[in-house]
Formats: sequence, C-alpha cells, structure tokens
Amino acid sequence: MTNNKILTLLGFAAKAGKLSYGMDSAKEAVLKSKSKLVVAAEDISPKSKKEIAFYSDKIGVKVLVVDTLNIENISHAIGKRCGIVSVNDESFANGIMNASIMGGNANE
Repeated sequence: MTNNKILTLLGFAAKAGKLSYGMDSAKEAVLKSKSKLVVAAEDISPKSKKEIAFYSDKIGVKVLVVDTLNIENISHAIGKRCGIVSVNDESFANGIMNASIMGGNANE
C-alpha cells in the first residue's frame, strides 16, 4: 500500500532527525530553505493548509496532502502528535513524492 510506504519513509526520516514537526517548525524550515517537502494530513484545519501553502509557494517548496493520511496515521508513524511535517532531506522528500505519485494521491 502506497500510504504505508509514505508513513514508513516519514518514520525513517523522523529517526534520522530529518523532520520539522508542526506548523511553526515546518514554516520556519520552509522560510530558512531547509525544507524539501511539506507533508500535511488531510484533516488539518483549512487555515493551516492555506497558511503552509502560502509560505511554501512563496519559497517554491511542494506541499503534499495525501487524502487518506490523517493526523493519527502521521503521528503514529513519526512518534509525535502533529499533522504537518517538513521533510528536510532531499532523498526522503523524493522517496515520499515518488510513493505518492505511484499511488496517484499527490495534491499540489
């Protein structure tokens, strides 16, 4: 299952210390050009989706909202409760994007 691959990669990225957790940290990573990809749960607030999309678009970072991943799934995979994470590693970001494209769940 594609979502399992995304969650697995997020878990590996978390263990490797390559994630920024939550809106504030993800936004900071985007603004400091550390972020390679932002992954957001489908059930975060519309305000949060709009805000992270605004900053990401400004800097040119993709935002991935997978319509079958919720805060609970992501939190379980990374070991912290949050619905928005910044992936701060090119390899993990590429792997997650490839997994999402293979499943046809990528939203821009």
